[in-house]
Amino acid sequence: MIRKYLKVREDTEQICIGLSEQELSNQPRTEVSPAKWHLGHTTWFFEKIILEKHSENYQCFKNDYDFVFNSYYKQIGKHVNQSDRGEIDIESSDILDYRKYVDEMMIALLDSIQDSSQDSSQDREIKSLLQIGLNHEQQHQELLHMDIKSVFFSLNKNYPLAIKQQDNSNEGWLSIPEGLNECGLNEGENSDEDFCFDNEQPLHKHYQYSTKISHSLVTNAQYSEFITSGGYSNPKYWLSKGWDWVEHNTITHPLYWNDSLASESPVAHISYFEADAYANWIGCRLPTEFEHEYFDQFTKTPSVLWSWTSSQYSPYPGFQKFNGALSEYSGKFMCNQFVLRGGCIATPQGHWRPSYRNFYEPHQRWLYSGIRLAKDDNQ
Repeated sequence: MIRKYLKVREDTEQICIGLSEQELSNQPRTEVSPAKWHLGHTTWFFEKIILEKHSENYQCFKNDYDFVFNSYYKQIGKHVNQSDRGEIDIESSDILDYRKYVDEMMIALLDSIQDSSQDSSQDREIKSLLQIGLNHEQQHQELLHMDIKSVFFSLNKNYPLAIKQQDNSNEGWLSIPEGLNECGLNEGENSDEDFCFDNEQPLHKHYQYSTKISHSLVTNAQYSEFITSGGYSNPKYWLSKGWDWVEHNTITHPLYWNDSLASESPVAHISYFEADAYANWIGCRLPTEFEHEYFDQFTKTPSVLWSWTSSQYSPYPGFQKFNGALSEYSGKFMCNQFVLRGGCIATPQGHWRPSYRNFYEPHQRWLYSGIRLAKDDNQ
């Protein structure tokens, strides 16, 4: 328990090793958070969700950190707007001191649980919250990779942006038979292997019609044909809001696109709008999240890029939010967002599972997103 805690916390700091104070503080766009804010927020999470409630006589490191490092938990209190996180006037060295302080308090608390001869309800709650906290920090490790890449690109347009070339040894299409499939996951009590977020629960039935889903992601070479054929200037391929987004923002290619990208590597940093337009242009469609979960259960390994699905982010039948302040963890975002599946190169090892549901707004594309196609039997 303590070993895993320390490993996750160290992994986060390792991502930031070698960054200058400017790079740690930079916020090039409103959806990007500075790296030092991530270092603080993931620490605040353990302080606020676990230590303040379960560590006797716990003293907060600094009271004003509640406002600075709260992300969006309205029940806990007011917070800095995401667009203003780049203006926080706290040195990264102070935030690292904050991390050290909270880590010492967490280790002391976890030590007391391990030494306890009783498995009390409080001990079980701490273990459950610890699992959520560690997985929450691993989510931020992926966000750190996304945000730091955006920072580097804003400071140096020649920053290397390549996504590794995909393994095309299993090309073609995976057939999904018609029938009733199980989707989602039921969390096992205090089990690393069975952990899942509230939005992945419960395990439930979904009827699937026969279809096919591509083993390979769309490549830069394939997407380049969409660009050169005038895909960004033809409204017939685009959703209405997607076309408005293209025209309003003068979009002509994916984010970070350049001619030096390896042709057989998967096209990356794609919005839902672009993914859907490409699928229309090529005569296919995007898979549903349930089709992609079937694919992930078959392959059992994460991909190099998250794949957009056509499924809007919504609750499963019987969905139950986490308790307390964590009830704001997932459910409050189930509006105007689309689900992505499959994991990516920035997803921490052991963090991903076939039931994992990522979600973003349809115009967002600084994430490690790509395109996996699906088609019905009559296509």
